[in-house]
Amino acid sequence: MIKKISIAALALLGFSCTKTDNYPGPDSAFQGNIIDSVTGKNLLTETGGVQIELRQISWTANPSPYDIPSKPDGTFEDTRIFSGHYNIIPTKGAFWPIADSTIMDIKGNTTHDFKVVPYLELVNVTHQQAADSLVMSFQLVAPVTTGLPQILDASLFVNNTPYVGSGAFIQSFYNQGPATVKINSGWSASIGTTTYRLMGKREQPGWTDNARVGVRVNDSYKKYNLSDIVQVVMPQGK
Repeated sequence: MIKKISIAALALLGFSCTKTDNYPGPDSAFQGNIIDSVTGKNLLTETGGVQIELRQISWTANPSPYDIPSKPDGTFEDTRIFSGHYNIIPTKGAFWPIADSTIMDIKGNTTHDFKVVPYLELVNVTHQQAADSLVMSFQLVAPVTTGLPQILDASLFVNNTPYVGSGAFIQSFYNQGPATVKINSGWSASIGTTTYRLMGKREQPGWTDNARVGVRVNDSYKKYNLSDIVQVVMPQGK
């Protein structure tokens, strides 16, 4: 009798383990642009420089956040999203916090753009190159000065791929600067009129590099407001 009960229990266990999960999988896509409110163009950022935070409020009253990282061109995209009603907000980037999230449905191929106000804009960006070095100059503009967090520093980033920023740069070029300038100050008129110069040295002449400068403030995330990427070809050595 004991043997029969054990066999029956094993049969039930096997049935429960092979039961098919028929809950619908992620069947929607969500993409869009992160717009710089000052320029009206896509925010100059880097991979993961901004996170689009989603909370599926149609699933539970207290959902866990799900983030979509930005691409360097200021766009975002995720092609495997569950259809539903969402609370969405751009966050963890170099811009003023957004007070109100967007409530919307995601179903099928859904597109939505978000507008942000950057902490700082890098303007009048120029570059000069010599046989073994690159110098980039720029000035800073603050779209909003009241309450602006302390400006920490500005850095030059150089890479030999199109992906260049705080998470993708050639360390040796960076180390042979001065590729970083410390600012450590709140906004002032003098900061707005200062031309900053950053330099990095390249050991391999004739290489094609991608370069940009970035500046960050002392907020929770310390992400960089970035310039456009410039492509430079270091002169051939003698």
